[in-house]
Formats: sequence, C-alpha cells, structure tokens
Amino acid sequence: MKALVFPGQGSQYVGMGIDLYESRKDIKDLMDSANHILGFDILAVMFSGTDEDLKKTEVTQPAIFIYSVAALKALNNGSTPSMVAGHSLGEFSALVANGVLSFEDGLKLVSTRAKAMQEACNANPSSMAAILGLADELVEKICEDTPGIVVPANYNCPGQLVISGETAAVELACEKMKEAGAKRALLLPVNGAFHSPLMQPAQEKLAEAINNTKFYKPTMDIYQNITTTAVENPEEIKLNLIAQLTGPVKWTQSVQNMIKKGATSFVEVGPGKTLQGLIKKINSEVLVSSAI
Repeated sequence: MKALVFPGQGSQYVGMGIDLYESRKDIKDLMDSANHILGFDILAVMFSGTDEDLKKTEVTQPAIFIYSVAALKALNNGSTPSMVAGHSLGEFSALVANGVLSFEDGLKLVSTRAKAMQEACNANPSSMAAILGLADELVEKICEDTPGIVVPANYNCPGQLVISGETAAVELACEKMKEAGAKRALLLPVNGAFHSPLMQPAQEKLAEAINNTKFYKPTMDIYQNITTTAVENPEEIKLNLIAQLTGPVKWTQSVQNMIKKGATSFVEVGPGKTLQGLIKKINSEVLVSSAI
C-alpha cells in the first residue's frame, strides 16, 4: 500500500516550484490563482525572492502548500494511494489530496493560520529546541518538571523530539536534557513556540476560519498529527486541525500506525526530503521516494 506524505515549515527554498510552473498549463493556472487568492505575488517570492523573505511564516506556509499541491497535480505514478498524512502545515496539503478541502479553501486557511501564528510569535517571543538522543518519556518528564511553559512539540522520529515554549523554560530544559545524556539540545532559529499553549491566540483565529469552511468526506484515510490514527469524519478532522496548533505533532506514532495498517511505501509530495529521512529512521524497511 502506498501513502502520500506532505512536509511542513522548514522545507522551503528559493526557486521552489518554478519547474512545476513551467511544466504544464494546468499547474501554471493553479499556481497563478494563488496570487489572486492571497492578494500578493507569492510566486515571485518563491521563484526569485530572498531567503529572508521566504522564511517569514506568513509567506513560508502558503508557499509550501502551493508547491505541495502543484507537485500532487504533477504526480502520476500509475497507482492510487491508500492513505495520506502531513507534518504540521503539511496536513492541509494532505486534506487537498484526499478531497476534504479545495485548493482555494486550503490556501485561505493556511494563510490565516500563518498570519495568526506570526502575530502570536510577535506578541510573545518564545523558542523551540531539538533534543537528540533521549527517550521520549524522559524528554516529557523533564519538560513537565521544568518551571514555566515548555512542552514536547514534534515527535519526529525515535531519538529526535522538538520542544517548544517560553524561551527561559526551553533554555533551562535544554540544560537538563544535556545533563540527562542528550547527544544534543539545540535551540532552533525560530522566534515562536509552535505547537505549544503559547499558540492559543492563533488557535482561536484559525478555529473561526475552519468552522466557516466546507470540509468534504475524505476519499482516503488521513492520519492526523493529534490522533495518529485514521480519521474519516469531516467534523472530527476540523477539531484535530484546530487542536494541532497547541498540541504536539506525533509524526513517529502516525507513521508507525500507517505501517501497521499496511503502508509499505511513502511518497513525499512537496519541497525537500525531510520526511523521507524521518520515515527511514522510524522504519528502515519501508520504501521512500519523492513525488517529482
């Protein structure tokens, strides 16, 4: 069984999507429509902007979504996938892939999400850090015992967990992680605590937008970050998308559950190869590849 997986923020690069744009008229038309939907020339930033411009959350997230859906449209590998999943932001691309969201509605929601997250970051500067080489349970315990707000945010693969929260609490937790034997406890170059309680203001804005958007019945299972299991009910999918902003991305557990349900190959649809690397660390026996 084949699974499609869609990457999240951090996979962007200048020049992304220009090859897709020039490959087919239907893909060009799709990508051109993004400028109209967003009200600015995002393609110019994607194709020839600066790294700094592309790194802005309100640009990065829609850019990755646009690229991922364009790559999905270009994908023609002769077989139909059985399930989909997306890492954080990538969940919106996955919902286009399984028919739950239209491209236009998905892009509008991603733009709302990105702007709301950026506003939350600006209002309360905070941090994230990558913890390597510790068991998940130990990372969870250290976060729980550290004063202030610091929580597990991304369960990326065994031995790689990202924490998120108030800067002072994240820094203190990092020191405790090192003392506990972590190979690395590295602050990430972000100024916000994604997937933590500090995203509550953004969650409220996203919830309003999601609740005003039509979600359709999925054509195939989506394994969502919050539940890690296949979800079919559109209303439940909405609730999980909203919860994801302040809750952890359980990627390791999601991939493991997809494999248990029969996934033997994973195709990454979007920029970069980050998810392929993580999936091979989760299970070295499955096949991984890029859509294009």
